[in-house]
Amino acid sequence: MASIVQNLWASPCLVWNSDYKIKSSRAYTRCLASSSSRDSTLQSSDSVRVNGVSSVENRPLIDVGNGHLRKEIVQDKLEPLWDDGYGTQTVKDYLELAEEIIKPDGGPPRWFTPISAGPPLRNSPLLLFLPGMDGTGLGLVLHEKALGKVFQVWCLHIPVYDRTPFEELVKFVETTVRMLHASSPNKPIYVVGDSFGGCLALAVAARNCNIDLVLILANPATSFGRSQLQPLLPPLESLPDELHVTVPYLLSFIMGDPMKMAMVNIDSMLPPQQVVEQLSDNLTALLPRLSGLTDIIPKETLLWKLKLLRSASAYANSRLHAITAEVLVLSSGKDNMLPSGNEAQRLAKSLKNCQIRHFKDNGHTILLEEGINLLSIIKGTGKYRHSRRHDCVMDFLPPSMSEFKKAIDNNRWYLNFTSPVMLSTMEDGKIVRGLSGIPDEGPTILVGYHMLMGVELVPLVEEILRERKILVRGIAHPTLFSQLTENQTNEVSFLDLLRLYGASPVSASNFFKLLSTKSHVLLYPGGAREALHRKGEEYKVIWPDQPEFVRMAARFGATIVPFGVVGEDDIAQLVLDYDDLTKIPILSDRIRNNNEQAARMGVRLRADMTGEVANQTLYVPGLLPKVPGRFYYLFGKPVHTKGRQEMLKDREKARELYLQIKAEVQNSMNYLLKKREEDPYRNIIDRTVYKAFSATVDEVPTFEY
Repeated sequence: MASIVQNLWASPCLVWNSDYKIKSSRAYTRCLASSSSRDSTLQSSDSVRVNGVSSVENRPLIDVGNGHLRKEIVQDKLEPLWDDGYGTQTVKDYLELAEEIIKPDGGPPRWFTPISAGPPLRNSPLLLFLPGMDGTGLGLVLHEKALGKVFQVWCLHIPVYDRTPFEELVKFVETTVRMLHASSPNKPIYVVGDSFGGCLALAVAARNCNIDLVLILANPATSFGRSQLQPLLPPLESLPDELHVTVPYLLSFIMGDPMKMAMVNIDSMLPPQQVVEQLSDNLTALLPRLSGLTDIIPKETLLWKLKLLRSASAYANSRLHAITAEVLVLSSGKDNMLPSGNEAQRLAKSLKNCQIRHFKDNGHTILLEEGINLLSIIKGTGKYRHSRRHDCVMDFLPPSMSEFKKAIDNNRWYLNFTSPVMLSTMEDGKIVRGLSGIPDEGPTILVGYHMLMGVELVPLVEEILRERKILVRGIAHPTLFSQLTENQTNEVSFLDLLRLYGASPVSASNFFKLLSTKSHVLLYPGGAREALHRKGEEYKVIWPDQPEFVRMAARFGATIVPFGVVGEDDIAQLVLDYDDLTKIPILSDRIRNNNEQAARMGVRLRADMTGEVANQTLYVPGLLPKVPGRFYYLFGKPVHTKGRQEMLKDREKARELYLQIKAEVQNSMNYLLKKREEDPYRNIIDRTVYKAFSATVDEVPTFEY
């Protein structure tokens, strides 16, 4: 790796390429801005200056050789299964880059942006990264490619021998935050604080309540007073210099899990033998480089950083009451450095707007470990936005290829158990296996039957995305997006996956926006009542009388694809439905209290309707698992509403089409219920035997259609 230019202090407007080589460019946002006001003089005339720190207008340029620069292409949106680069950089890269960046240059703290982080989408918000004890600013090395697609990323670098007091660091970051806010007052500013950086982020937020900040704190060091590092100060001060070389090795195992660090770029879908071989190679390459931590955190710097942590923790804790910013805390269950799990709970109680995601198997350096994709967490918790209010339609980012692979890996057992058969109908009425009958272009509405507990959702969405590269945006019950669904463990849940895949709370405005953006929309008119049906109501379409979606479809000329699905009775038996549960006093009270609480929070659907469909009471039915059978889907012939605007005024014609679609859904299920009896591989045992002896197991045969 080519060495980095030494004098970063004298050249703040430098650009790092994907290998972190530094190149000069005056007109690029990816600059180093130091805390010294004289650094700003090298910015271009397009810059905005506030308190001595400049921000250059976003005009991405790349070096194409021979000293020539050309503009990078800035995208307006991302396509489903985009490449987020996760796993292409690892902790090994972090250690290699750190060797270069820590070389003394006499400069103060400054900002930089890696070239691999960008160019971001047009109108992307800005993200500031505040490092932990290492101070390198390289802590996002695993995530910078993904984050750089949707954020303007600035990383804070605190040189090894810098001794800036904590309050001066707060003022430096604060100056940058205020400058950025002045240039884009309607955009949020994201601040990712890692350990010590978490204290720094909280301190800045406490002093700037009028600025829209989103804090993401990875094992924040606000719990330093209860840390195992506290007793280390006296022994470290008296430790002979020749023995200090052992300290980084000890710290590396205290701060993180080398096994998880080495697993970052290993595909979990590989055969076990290949996984073991790659893990062995990665560990062999990683462990010898840990000696570099001696240079990143020499003895004098370590002592200074521990004292800095003490003052940072005290400063931040004394000002928690003043923080109004949106906060997301990422805590680790195996943090050997700080009591991060308990600290996350304390912060959630102390802060006005705080959410937690707990990762029980990760260590202190959570951002450098396998299984943690920071952008996925931001998306899954609904934190990504362009303005003061999150818009689940307009702020949505489609799942990347790495996110899709992880979802497939997590749901592999379920897909194997249910072995879904997907059938679709072509324009000429012919039924084919696969999803080629679903239109390529939107707006398209997939309208169908909601099986018990929505068990059909995962295979449906993932198979359409895999085969057709089409993301289906579901419209879901608002309760799923409320605080009521936060589990007590605060771990990543299925609800995070729903947000990650674009589910939106059901509302007329969200439906309107989805169609206006030409999306493929998944709609269940039966809603919660159909998904929580009673005994004996299996495969009965329970829809409202009003043609709720037809007139909206006609307004946008959307294509409607009715579909039926069967198989819930092949994986579970409903033993306790709503009527049964309400006869049990304790459970009846719990159901009533939970739904009343949701109503008080404004979560109520179809309150103006009567009849069965108006009963949108949520509860968990009692199910008895069965030996798995199989799921069957049939997507009907597309119904075109383009050119049928008369339905906007003629309610009777809209009702006729509505009843036609409803009948098509019921007929599709009747067809599947009859044909599945002819499937020789309906039972999981028969499918397993077939896979064991078949050369190709990608698609298990089914009935003739």
